[in-house]
Amino acid sequence: MKSRFYASAAVLALVASGATAQDLIFAPGEGAFTWDSYNAFAESVDLSGQTIEITGPWTGNEREKVDNVLAYFEAATGATVNYSGSDSFEQDIVISTRAGSAPNLAVFPQPGLAADMAAQGLLTPLAEGTADFVRENYAAGQSWVDLGTYADPDGNDQLYGLFYRVDLKSLVWYSPDAFDEMGYDIPETMEELKALTEQIVEDGGTPWCIGLGSGAATGWPATDWVEDMMLRLHEPEVYDDWVTNDLPFDDPAVIEAIDAFGWFVRNDDFVQGGAEAAATTDFRDSPAGLFQIPPSCYMHRQASFIPAFFPEGTEVGQDVDFFYFPAFEERDLGRPVLGAGTLFAITNPSEGAEAMIEFLKLPIAHELWMAQAGFLTAHAGVNLETYASDSERAQGEILADATTFRFDASDLMPGEIGAGAFWTGMVDFVTGADADDVARAIQSRWDAMR
Repeated sequence: MKSRFYASAAVLALVASGATAQDLIFAPGEGAFTWDSYNAFAESVDLSGQTIEITGPWTGNEREKVDNVLAYFEAATGATVNYSGSDSFEQDIVISTRAGSAPNLAVFPQPGLAADMAAQGLLTPLAEGTADFVRENYAAGQSWVDLGTYADPDGNDQLYGLFYRVDLKSLVWYSPDAFDEMGYDIPETMEELKALTEQIVEDGGTPWCIGLGSGAATGWPATDWVEDMMLRLHEPEVYDDWVTNDLPFDDPAVIEAIDAFGWFVRNDDFVQGGAEAAATTDFRDSPAGLFQIPPSCYMHRQASFIPAFFPEGTEVGQDVDFFYFPAFEERDLGRPVLGAGTLFAITNPSEGAEAMIEFLKLPIAHELWMAQAGFLTAHAGVNLETYASDSERAQGEILADATTFRFDASDLMPGEIGAGAFWTGMVDFVTGADADDVARAIQSRWDAMR
């Protein structure tokens, strides 16, 4: 239910000077939100009469949630913000920028497109000091600086993107009741996870639900497994070199990660239906075994979005729960996290666009969506109590505790590799192909592109 706008002194001053009061979903000053920095922002920024245009991928329910957040920017500054969401954002933003009709800001779901546009001179670097802000205020801050930094038309690296909403992939979903009944503990290291996998088999169960099917995109869940393994076996710089092919795909480090995934998926005792079934089971159907009585599988490694495909009425935290996909204790690589996310970039510079970036640095710009559900952030300054549920709060804590964050590698690689050879190669591997042969075939495809 919307609360009528009750302004703080700072916002009241803006209203008196011409800003328009409006309905806001949370009354200023109430709740666990970080109001102090918001009030200071409102006192220092006056954009009365200005309009800011934003384009992004959020539509439907997500469009409503981001509009609710942007309403607070309008209340604080007196500006008008027009957000337009599109299912064809990637095509639309390229067309509009090249035609000279770009919005002030664009919300990119993948860094690769932003990097391409930066190299063409279609993005504006963020203000000096923004990189320092991200390093100091985001969990694993340097990771987020790196992900938002691209070469400009002259080949010089500049920070172009400020990350906002994050998806978390390093999760294992499980049935708390099934774990309790069998006396299983949550594994805290990869060594413990492998031992638990073997223990479940000894007890007569099947440890894992795995499904790689996804229509024309079949294979992508396997790439996520390999990416997580890369981060748990090697330093993040090795992962970065792999993404750009400075480290060849058939390097022993990559083959080691593929084989580490194979330890789980290529043992028919470990996977519901065996490896062949994993290769053909649709990823949306694959977690179903968690909800059977008794369970036909005990664990499912998948991203934070998978609850959308759980049985209707499932309560996360009660019927199903999750834990962090752990790191190898012997490798001593901290707590790496794999995920994805959206970044804001300036496509048509203006005073309002720069002010919006400053607004997005505020904890409350994140907390307002956190409270509406369906939102995770790496901003370390937010109040975790504003998360809409205990499960999202726990996922937020995993992000906050991350020592390294890396973006989904297949999304960063050229489409022919990341959305082609890598996907199909992993299906070949799961169904029996040798890791060395698969890796060489993918590298050959990469070499052919040069």
